[in-house]
Amino acid sequence: MACRMTSNTCLLSFSTPPIKSNKGRTSSPAKVSMVDTVTQVKTVEKLLSAIHKKNKPVTQSMPREKREIFDNLEPWMRENILPFLKPVEKCWQPQDFLPEPSTEGFYDQVQEIRLRAKELPDEYFVCLVGDMVTEEALPTYQTLINNSDGIRDLTNCSPTGWAIWTRGWTAEENRHGDLLNKYLYLSGRVDMKMIEKTVQYLIGFGMNVMVENNPYKGFLYTSFQERATFISHGNTASLAKKYGDVNLAQICGTIASDEKRHENAYSKIVEKLFEVDPDYTILAFADMMQKRIVMPAHLMYDGCDNNLFEHFSLVAQRTGIYTAKDYADVLEFLVARWKVANLTGLSSEGKKAQEYLCTLGPRIRRLEDWSQNHVYREKETIPFSWIYGREVQL
Repeated sequence: MACRMTSNTCLLSFSTPPIKSNKGRTSSPAKVSMVDTVTQVKTVEKLLSAIHKKNKPVTQSMPREKREIFDNLEPWMRENILPFLKPVEKCWQPQDFLPEPSTEGFYDQVQEIRLRAKELPDEYFVCLVGDMVTEEALPTYQTLINNSDGIRDLTNCSPTGWAIWTRGWTAEENRHGDLLNKYLYLSGRVDMKMIEKTVQYLIGFGMNVMVENNPYKGFLYTSFQERATFISHGNTASLAKKYGDVNLAQICGTIASDEKRHENAYSKIVEKLFEVDPDYTILAFADMMQKRIVMPAHLMYDGCDNNLFEHFSLVAQRTGIYTAKDYADVLEFLVARWKVANLTGLSSEGKKAQEYLCTLGPRIRRLEDWSQNHVYREKETIPFSWIYGREVQL
């Protein structure tokens, strides 16, 4: 499946030097025109404008006095949250799961990966690539947290506990995309250039998850997302094992374990916020759920498919890697963990939010069950550029 951006006119252009392929042939120089660049910028502006029109961003929603809460929580945070970070010397690294290039058996080990990968269906690779692309957009997620009022890393090397956590969490998460990227490259089953374009587009687009630079909403969002990625990576591990790729199952399972540890950290922060400021926290939780938790890669694009994230999500739903049921499971898990039903002393608005949150999970399940039983879906197939344009059923 080829994708090209063309223009009838070229105002300014430059050529890169000829590139030799791995088979020794020389490819034509790549030409980039100013028209193409302007066209791409306008495309991005149009997309972001539509998103902002639908969900007008609120950049500052937390009252100023709430910032003091995070200042006061600094000692607690150091004692209770920073220990969730592992020392670098005790962390796994991507190379622990990959062939060692310096050994004579390197090529044999790569061949073993490729042979095992042949047993995995295309739909599995669509989901694995989608997970990897999501992990690779890490700069956006660090920016999201670092824009939150009261916990910003103002110097990019701040010694505050909040800043140390954000940098340490980012450093640990960075290994996930690195490992999956290298595995996919060695597998020979995917079009790496299209995947790399998708990652670049996604980081360039950013994301609009409507947390409003509010750390209450930010930590609620990350608690939900870490739980969701724990489930997703766990399910890719189970399927890899089912298809006979034990090494890939170990890779996905190890990443899932990291996500679980990070989920515990973020959930513990929210647990503390419910303790010190229950009314504002439950209102923030209800607000996030009313807007729906948007997946971090919802602006995913490969230069070809304007509905790439929707199509990827439908494949993930059909294969059981991440489903509407999982969404409801995450919500109900967090409601139970934070003992939302047992909160007392809430305002009238807080009580309404409490009732809404405690009944939302079952409502989502009923809607999903009804949809499964009453909504007819044609067996539509869509080509995915990530797998060389091969078609996969949605």
